[in-house]
Amino acid sequence: MKILKDIIYGIDLDSISGSTNLIIKSIEFDSREVKDGSLFIAIKGDNEDGHTFIDKAIESGACAVIYSDYDIKDKKVTCIRTPNTRKSLSIISSNFYENPSKKIKLVGITGTNGKTTVATILYKLFNKAGIKSGLISTINIQYAGIKTRNHNTTPDSKQINQLLKKMLENEIKFCFMEVSSHGIDQCRINGLKFYCGVFTNITHDHLDYHKSFSSYRNVKKKFFDGLTNDSFAIINSDDKNSKFMVQNCLSKIQTFGVKNLADYNIKILEIDFSGMLLKINGKEFWTPLIGEFNASNLIAVFSVAKLAGIKTIEILRILSKTRAINGRFEILKTPNNATVIVDYAHTPNSLENVINTVSHIRTKNELFITIIGCGGNRDLEKRAKMGKIALDGCDKVIFTSDNPRYEDPEKIINDMLLGVDLINLKKISKIINRREAIKSGCSQLNPGDILLVAGRGHETHQEIMGKKIPFNDVKIVKESFN
Repeated sequence: MKILKDIIYGIDLDSISGSTNLIIKSIEFDSREVKDGSLFIAIKGDNEDGHTFIDKAIESGACAVIYSDYDIKDKKVTCIRTPNTRKSLSIISSNFYENPSKKIKLVGITGTNGKTTVATILYKLFNKAGIKSGLISTINIQYAGIKTRNHNTTPDSKQINQLLKKMLENEIKFCFMEVSSHGIDQCRINGLKFYCGVFTNITHDHLDYHKSFSSYRNVKKKFFDGLTNDSFAIINSDDKNSKFMVQNCLSKIQTFGVKNLADYNIKILEIDFSGMLLKINGKEFWTPLIGEFNASNLIAVFSVAKLAGIKTIEILRILSKTRAINGRFEILKTPNNATVIVDYAHTPNSLENVINTVSHIRTKNELFITIIGCGGNRDLEKRAKMGKIALDGCDKVIFTSDNPRYEDPEKIINDMLLGVDLINLKKISKIINRREAIKSGCSQLNPGDILLVAGRGHETHQEIMGKKIPFNDVKIVKESFN
């Protein structure tokens, strides 16, 4: 329980009517969760506007309401008007849970690709190095032996602060959190104090939401704009947008890179489907991870670990035993000695990275098949790009359903085929049912052949017409060989 005047400290105010000396038992932005003594914060979403539930929240016991534009008829409650209720929710959440981000070392990882891999490996590395750590990632939330599924890459601000407080209660020292562009734009990270921000890269993605690449990039930049002068920004020197990200950034800046000179550099000495021999700042080590993109992820991890004071030999010892994250270039060997790769690649850049990695390793004497689709009700512009990348880099491509959501999957596939070179037509198969597509791809493999199943990675459900249907690419691949 907290006093209202204490938890609204720091928010932008237009007006207040009523007492601010009230005892607040909970903060809620879902009217169904409101009970006696709650503070209700009305959030305007894409589908529903929380302002339309203010009267219901008051009936359920809310003693105070934060809103931006509504005529509240019940004058018995305290009414606080603010220009941005999302931002206010974030600041209030931090205050209500006693600003846990100021007491834990919070590391935010942002970028188009690599967030989950970097955050998850950091979590594993720090714990194995004896530093109790937590993880908030696309796949799950983990700390102190607790593991739960996550529904958003970056949770809402109330949940973030709840989690950080629980981590502190469990003596967690570091928390590694993926920071999505949606999370930044929707003010979910406002009010948080970051020890370090990591920029992996930025490429074409989420333009259905951000409308333009420049808008998407500018949203990412806001994360670094918010870092303080006692924090750190660690950026990818190989990405041409990295310097833009830290323009006017107050924090100390360090760099990592595979190609360009940086504070921390990594070099690929050898690579095959069993892993890579790498050199970091003069030290060689072997990793079971594969691909230049993973080399970049590893040097990002190394940079944060060094910043935290972990010795180089200890970092490399742990990294040499760290295996791929589920659904991230996950390799499955078949009974007839073919190779199946399941990867989350769902952007043009990530798909190109994975195909280029396979192309670099393969002998060209084997068959290379890719199974690919695109998500429905999402960025239309990337569909044709991804279709072209798959066809240019592979011997055969099976176009199939991904998460069609409320779209016709055949229409999505046809969008992917726009602009296909005539020379590539003979490579194409269309199998809308994803299970059948995977079974077909697996049935074509001879010893040494390669199948890439791209787009969904770790996901355990397909979204079709509002329903989530159990579906996991890895499971279907294994079933195909039984």
